[in-house]
Amino acid sequence: MIAPATPIQAPSLTTKTARIESIDLLRGVVMIIMALDHVRDYFHADAFLYNPLDLGKTSVALFFTRWITHFCAPVFVFLAGTSAFMVGSRKGKKELSAFLLKRGLWLLVLEVTIINFAWFFSIQFSLIALTVIWALGMGMIILAGAVHLPFKAILGLGVLLVAGHNLLDSVHVQGSGIDAILWSILHDFNGFQLGHFFLFVGYPLLPWTGIMLLGYCFGQLYQPSVDAAWRRQILLRLGWTLIALFVVIRGINMYGDPARWSIQPNPVYTFLSFLNVTKYPPSLSYILVTLGPAMLFLAAAEKFRGKLSQYLVGLGRVPMFYYILHLYLIHIVALVAALATGYSLADMTFTTWVTDSPNLKGYGFSLGVTYVVWAGVVLSLYPLCLWYDRYKMNHREKWWLSYL
Repeated sequence: MIAPATPIQAPSLTTKTARIESIDLLRGVVMIIMALDHVRDYFHADAFLYNPLDLGKTSVALFFTRWITHFCAPVFVFLAGTSAFMVGSRKGKKELSAFLLKRGLWLLVLEVTIINFAWFFSIQFSLIALTVIWALGMGMIILAGAVHLPFKAILGLGVLLVAGHNLLDSVHVQGSGIDAILWSILHDFNGFQLGHFFLFVGYPLLPWTGIMLLGYCFGQLYQPSVDAAWRRQILLRLGWTLIALFVVIRGINMYGDPARWSIQPNPVYTFLSFLNVTKYPPSLSYILVTLGPAMLFLAAAEKFRGKLSQYLVGLGRVPMFYYILHLYLIHIVALVAALATGYSLADMTFTTWVTDSPNLKGYGFSLGVTYVVWAGVVLSLYPLCLWYDRYKMNHREKWWLSYL
């Protein structure tokens, strides 16, 4: 489905730089899109009132403002697996396994400390949210062991997890016991009150790990022996195949997503219902409709040139640095905005998810203002990211830079 089962051999070589830049370019694009979703969480007035994908309340513009950000998490996780394959091709599986284990553990520490504080500004840490960085960290820990399996086994396991996990949609474990928590960690989007702490499992592991395993197998297409023109053909075929599978599976409306689409009062909203796929946990339909276009973008990206492309590539080379900075910047600016509009510091300190805060109903701005803030955030962060990218390039001897 994603890559051949044996190493690919092709007639000519392409430059390593071009291959890596296409991946960094895609990563840079989704990082910018990601910031839009997080700015919307903290600034858009309606974010505190209803789900932007609720077809009974949303507008077309708001729906797509949220929907476009669906691409971010699966692309991040998928390309993390691809990057792991590239590291392994240079260093070997033993060294790769050790690196993935250490980096995965580091990401888990970041998730519950520095990133947790960025989201909630609470020194009590009473809300522990296991979201995308958790999924990346655990995925790397699992991949650290999986890389020692035969390639076909890794590919088969990835396909099984991605294509088959929706068979478990009806399985739920009630209560807040260890069995319920473990099942939630594996597949069930849920939250648990555990004394002082509320544990929110936003990114269950089975589908996200499957995405990372497939991303690792996808790295075969970026071996030095692969001809660039041939790889682009494969990417185009993969992309259109995944999109076609999405249309067919979603159209049948029986499997692949727990939320069925339905006929709406007008054709536009019927189309929105068709696109309204489930992210928590990511359904098969969700994965197909996000990774399919990502493949098409990668096919085109190898030919992209110019300053804008290079700016995006530079951004894509420092994803964790950007991720942490953008969360703090958005939250700080939102705090200033709240104070300026009559709210208090406590109103921007959260013990619930940001948009579930009862104190902020009535706070916020229009969608247009939200887009202006988003542009300001991205433009403000770029010089710092460019500086850090250059610092990393010029100080490759510093081992710790690979963890940030």
